[in-house]
Amino acid sequence: MSKILVIFGTRPEAIKLFPVIRALAEDQSLSVRTCVTAQHRGLLDQVLAIADLAPDIDLDLMEPGQSLDRLTARLLTGIGEVMDAERPDLVIVQGDTATAMTGALAAYYRKVPVAHVEAGLRSGDIYHPWPEEVNRRIVAPIAALHLAPTETSAEALRRETIAPNTIHVTGNTVIDALHWTSAKVAADPSLAAGLDAIAARFAGKRIVLVTTHRRENFGDGMAAIARAIGRIAERDDVAVLFPVHPNPNVVSVMDEILGDRANVARIEPLDYPHFVRALGMADIVLTDSGGVQEEAPALGKPVLVMRETTERPEGVAVGTARLIGTDETRIVAEIFTLLDDKAAYATMARAHNPFGDGHAAARIAAIVTNFIAPGIVLGDASEMAKGQDTHADRD
Repeated sequence: MSKILVIFGTRPEAIKLFPVIRALAEDQSLSVRTCVTAQHRGLLDQVLAIADLAPDIDLDLMEPGQSLDRLTARLLTGIGEVMDAERPDLVIVQGDTATAMTGALAAYYRKVPVAHVEAGLRSGDIYHPWPEEVNRRIVAPIAALHLAPTETSAEALRRETIAPNTIHVTGNTVIDALHWTSAKVAADPSLAAGLDAIAARFAGKRIVLVTTHRRENFGDGMAAIARAIGRIAERDDVAVLFPVHPNPNVVSVMDEILGDRANVARIEPLDYPHFVRALGMADIVLTDSGGVQEEAPALGKPVLVMRETTERPEGVAVGTARLIGTDETRIVAEIFTLLDDKAAYATMARAHNPFGDGHAAARIAAIVTNFIAPGIVLGDASEMAKGQDTHADRD
């Protein structure tokens, strides 16, 4: 049997990889092993629980306040030891995290091929998002398979002279995860019943769902976001649902500036079923997250992105998302426009979602199997994927 080692460590990676792990596990010719670094410990475990995944190896490398260089060193050596013990035929990493970057690098040091899920996203600015933009760029020349979510990301890889026959447009697996979880919550509402009290409390109000955690927004940017939330919540017809990221750079600012307000529900980070329900409850999403830019449009929710650049320009191009930065006045103005201008709201809510159709994981599993199977050359995998690429960007 061919052995595949799937490496991940954060909540977004887990969300986007569990459909892939499930799809690969259906192939009896593959031995699929999972290694988690626990770069996000609690948030990661929430996703593992709902997806019913028990990792084969858990490095548990999370330390409070550790620097990026210390984290990178510990990840690289820890993952390297796992690879020496496991001796995989292929390593799969996802996205733009330190885990993905070091996982690819450790595999390269051992001449093990790498498949990169969600390859090709680029903002064009190495400091926004930081350090994620560079993490992705480091993986690119290493990967043997580039599993790009959209044609835009595939074209970015071609511009970097990545071999075209290694690039496959698959759609984004976050849409697979969203559909799967939505169906699970619909079948068992108790999975997201923790929001019942907030739903009752805010009945009849327009709900703005806020998520913020980006490093580049720490400091002045986070303070401006806190002030803007306070001003938005002054409206009687609006409520803010705010799962607060546990990073002290977020919590301390929100405690100091935002405090307790009747129209703001500052709550603990949500597990994935509750987050999916929160997206459904929201009228508008205000975020600096990358993944939320993909998830919200699948549910018809306008997304205002508190960043100057995005590595997901497809949403901006089709009108599901708008870059607004962290200026307090602009955040408030953009929110009020969507609340008060029905035509502006409808334009964003009805915009086409460019990030996938919910079948990305099956495409990825087929491409990976074709790559790793004896006697199959990579060019054949590209031929197999033709016809799927045309539909991969459709919701």
